[in-house]
Amino acid sequence: MRVKLYLLLSLLVASSILKGQETLPITKQINKGKVYILWGWNQDWYAPSSIHFTGTDYDFILTDVKAHDKQSDFNSQTYFHPKYITYPQTNLRLGYYISDKYDVSIGVDHMKYVISSVQDVRIRGHIRDESIYAGEYINSPFHINENFLRYEHTDGLNYINIELTRNDNLLHQFASINPGKFQLNSMLGFGLGPVLPKSNVTLWNNVRNDEFHFAGYGFSGKAGFNAIFYKYFFLRTEFKAGFIDLPDVRTSIDIEDRASQNILFVEWYFAFGMMFQLTK
Repeated sequence: MRVKLYLLLSLLVASSILKGQETLPITKQINKGKVYILWGWNQDWYAPSSIHFTGTDYDFILTDVKAHDKQSDFNSQTYFHPKYITYPQTNLRLGYYISDKYDVSIGVDHMKYVISSVQDVRIRGHIRDESIYAGEYINSPFHINENFLRYEHTDGLNYINIELTRNDNLLHQFASINPGKFQLNSMLGFGLGPVLPKSNVTLWNNVRNDEFHFAGYGFSGKAGFNAIFYKYFFLRTEFKAGFIDLPDVRTSIDIEDRASQNILFVEWYFAFGMMFQLTK
């Protein structure tokens, strides 16, 4: 009797083990044909850069110019009231899944760029007017403050870009997790597009300029994660690194007054969004 009981238990255990070793079906992603829209907020870091200023009586380059972003203090009105939601540094994006793994999108990264108001840089070129800054400069040490220059893209450094993104469901090997209820996707992608800053610039002898103007272009690469809940809602976080070339920044109402610069940036953002099926 005891032997029969052992045999029965052994058969049950073996059956359980064999069942557990069966290959479970992998559930595929279900994103193709979906449209999504997202809204979020970003933080940005900029490498020191050189800025070239030209006008009727000056032509000089400031090198090793340091800059930072400009975060808005958090409160519900600034970040969520429709009248003020563009005051912070924001991200807006509309995309379409051309397959389960790839989507194309267009969006605006509303970043802000402000040079530090007081700093030591180097200058080369000339200033030929009646100001205290007049002179010839050959890679000379130079101290700048707001009396000499105010330079910022605070309404903002608007990077309008088209992106191609690859999405991989990190949980696809777990067949018990229904992708219709939850997906955790890794994302890799790249983008490019024009840059439309609203540059607030005041040079020592010029009338302030603060107008939207297509000033250049940018390109970038990104990596991040996207968590999709019940097919329709998602949370996303991304790191993006890129290059912006601004050959035509307006610095005053005089069309002769211009600036140019290259910007290397790193951006992090967090966003929420919705998605829905558009095509099969």
